[in-house]
Amino acid sequence: MRLWAGCSVSSYFVVAVEILLRGHHVDLSSVTLKRNAELENRVAELEVELAVWKQAHATVLEGADKEAKALKGRLATLNGQMDSLMNHTLLVLCVIDGDACIFNDALLRQGHEGGRQAAQQLTKAVAEFLTRENVHTLGHLSFWITVYYNRLGLINVLERHKLCSPEQFEAFVMGFSQTSPRFSLVDVGYGRDATFTKIAEYLQTYIRFPQTQRIFLAGSCDNTYVSTITALESDDLLNKLTILEKTGDDQGLSRRFRLPTLTLENVFMPQRFTPPPFVTPSPLNVTGLSPRDSNGGLPTPHSPPVLSVSTNGKLIDPTLPLHKHSPPPCNEFYLMSCTKGSTCKYSHEYVLTPEQLATLAANAKKAPCNFLKNGIQCPYGERCCWGHTCPNGPKCFHLSKGKCWFKGESMHSLSFVQTS
Repeated sequence: MRLWAGCSVSSYFVVAVEILLRGHHVDLSSVTLKRNAELENRVAELEVELAVWKQAHATVLEGADKEAKALKGRLATLNGQMDSLMNHTLLVLCVIDGDACIFNDALLRQGHEGGRQAAQQLTKAVAEFLTRENVHTLGHLSFWITVYYNRLGLINVLERHKLCSPEQFEAFVMGFSQTSPRFSLVDVGYGRDATFTKIAEYLQTYIRFPQTQRIFLAGSCDNTYVSTITALESDDLLNKLTILEKTGDDQGLSRRFRLPTLTLENVFMPQRFTPPPFVTPSPLNVTGLSPRDSNGGLPTPHSPPVLSVSTNGKLIDPTLPLHKHSPPPCNEFYLMSCTKGSTCKYSHEYVLTPEQLATLAANAKKAPCNFLKNGIQCPYGERCCWGHTCPNGPKCFHLSKGKCWFKGESMHSLSFVQTS
């Protein structure tokens, strides 16, 4: 082997080893630097990822906090509504078919005082029943009585059987309704099913209200109300219904549907009376029109003003607005049914043409329904003659000033605007 000049073998090996070590050192340094760079990049990526996760976590926490606050607010609102519901608006309702359940003749003949006694006896019987049945309530009860009946038909029955005079009956009605502002007798007028239709709709509507605790039904002991109660049974609503029965009833409804029963003594007459045959009222005979009128009794453009005379002598002056008459026509009498009878301060005696009735209806819609105005569901629904929505709609100028008569909730809502 040829050696470098002047170099020993050992020196040669030393030089070779140094050369090798230098080469490995260079390789190790580059690998280390590369690895350090990779780790730094990874650390940077992880720091970015961590920052993203921190931001996402903060966003989720913020959203959860907002949702928790919103849920807490809604819970407080619902608790407030529940407290209000349980403390102020629990309803116990009594609805009576006045044609099938005729009040005791001894009470009827007492007139005004008899009406008050009948209302008080009903109230006492219901209160004792609720106590006896241990009906659990969390708030105050509001007791309502509604009697639906055909006034003229019932007076005919009472006179025919010499049970009381029409004057005594009218006084009885007044005494009953004046016992409480929540007691009403509603004349449904002529019609084979007029009373049943009202009561069936009453039951279907009010039994679904959450604030309704109990409904007492005094109806016919035959099968008249079977279909209505069957429908309520299919909707699992019979737990709120109690049957009011008079002495001598066969308890057919209560046995058939296994309903609780409250039997009343000396409030209704035990016997059943056949109502007079249904007769469609004949058209009103309007006299006093000018002979020159040839269009069904309505004045022509060339006719002079003519006063139309009703059968009992009331005059209607076509040159005056209806509300300017003294007294004005009763909106409820002509458009629905008036329960005030002889105490009503408006007239029931005018003969109105279809045009005048249309005007009366349009004017009545400009006044708010007292039920909705006071936050109570209107029992007449679309049949109500009074306004359920403000004629000026959501942009009512008076509403912005706090002076609109239509104060009920949703009485300015677009979804409740009535269409003609």
